[in-house]
Amino acid sequence: MRFETKAVHAGGDSDPGTGAVAPPIHLSTTFERSARDGQPLHGYSYIRDHSPTQTRLEEALAAIDSAESALVFGSGMAAASALFQALPGGHVLLPADGYYALRTLAAEFFPRWGLTSALVALEDLGAVRAAVRPDTVAIWCESPSNPLMKIVDIAGLASIAHDAGGLLIADDTFATPALQRSIELGADVTMHSMTKYLGGHSDVQGGSLAFRSRGELVQRVEHVREIIGGVLSPFNSWLVLRGIRSLAPRMRVHCENARAVAQFLSKHPRVESVHYPGLPSHPGHEIARRQMSDFGGMISFLVRGGREEALGVAAKTRVFTRATSLGGVESLIEHRASSEGPGSNTPQNLLRLSVGLEHFQDLVDDLAQALE
Repeated sequence: MRFETKAVHAGGDSDPGTGAVAPPIHLSTTFERSARDGQPLHGYSYIRDHSPTQTRLEEALAAIDSAESALVFGSGMAAASALFQALPGGHVLLPADGYYALRTLAAEFFPRWGLTSALVALEDLGAVRAAVRPDTVAIWCESPSNPLMKIVDIAGLASIAHDAGGLLIADDTFATPALQRSIELGADVTMHSMTKYLGGHSDVQGGSLAFRSRGELVQRVEHVREIIGGVLSPFNSWLVLRGIRSLAPRMRVHCENARAVAQFLSKHPRVESVHYPGLPSHPGHEIARRQMSDFGGMISFLVRGGREEALGVAAKTRVFTRATSLGGVESLIEHRASSEGPGSNTPQNLLRLSVGLEHFQDLVDDLAQALE
């Protein structure tokens, strides 16, 4: 089946007890056991282990991510943390431009888990090869990256990671499985902050890991989730499952709108530069065109001047809401350095846009008046 069909039907079997087409929510925290031997009667024991609604979601995620297995968590960072805790120790390469909380995780928590790390410009495969060490166990990549929208060669990184005996882990949050399935490109694990496009409505938090193969690593990560407790609630599982049903058509509009906004910004005299892989001028455009079906709904751009000029533009928008996060139906604008805090390495004149599902001309008009 093509992706659109998978997204609608994955994890969507009719309820066997009632015939309900919409998946039910099983809110129970505990499940009945046998009177004979004390074992679970239906395969479920306690909510921190598994729940029926969570199982449906994991089946759907594995299907749309071209994976053998998937696990869901209470947030994207809970998913990433569980994966790193399940590694046997060693060295990890991380993107020099990437999610700030991941850098914080590496600095503050990796040493407790027997891990070391290095930040590398992952778009430069030569730099990646030079940074690999004998004890390198994983490369973690983002494509597009957050917030500079850099593109990496996922197949090339997978080859380097595998030659070193390690894993390639891809954060596909910005791309979503609708646009890019990194496992098909060679990655071993993909991570999604389901809070973003998979949920799609700014009303649910969750994270996921999808695995190329169901092996020992899946079991170790699952054990971390069970003991540490970073599980996803049944209701949040149901909300994400519902969001996946409309992911493909939503992403089409996100991409169409973002393309129009990026083209407008690229010609505006108050804009210093635009970071959007759909523009032919983007350094990673050709790689993105090869490994993505479209270029996504995320844009960042530099306002001429500095911090105050960028904040001034964000302050004047009327359709774009000033808020962090991304992937909802509404368009958001964010002064990224302010959101990241004192340790941010994001340019002070950078604004990040999550382009929503409004009419593209209203979005362009809003930015035009804000840039006056």
